[in-house]
Amino acid sequence: MDRLSKTENYRQALCRVIEQHAKLTASDRQIESVPICDTTHDHYMLMSLGRDHIGRAHDILIHLRLKEGRVHIEWDGIEDGIVEDLIEAGIREEDIVQTSGDYESESLTELAAA
Repeated sequence: MDRLSKTENYRQALCRVIEQHAKLTASDRQIESVPICDTTHDHYMLMSLGRDHIGRAHDILIHLRLKEGRVHIEWDGIEDGIVEDLIEAGIREEDIVQTSGDYESESLTELAAA
């Protein structure tokens, strides 16, 4: 697969994953899940907006970035993690880079080898 095809496939896969998570209903119906798929700048996010029992909700649940042919997980606020969903969507494990949490810019295969 050439680089352009891979990039376009990954863009489509990232949008599908974000859209799938956006369809999951929040426990509080006043909270809206807002998918953001910026294919120009290659940022893919899922936000929660609205009001809950605490007050105003404005949170980023997922932030993914496509950079140099790899998917960077900038923020993963999903309970079971987003990695399996990315792999199931067709993103190669070696192209997934964990940048959030304690792991800075390491691919999953590099983390597994450590």
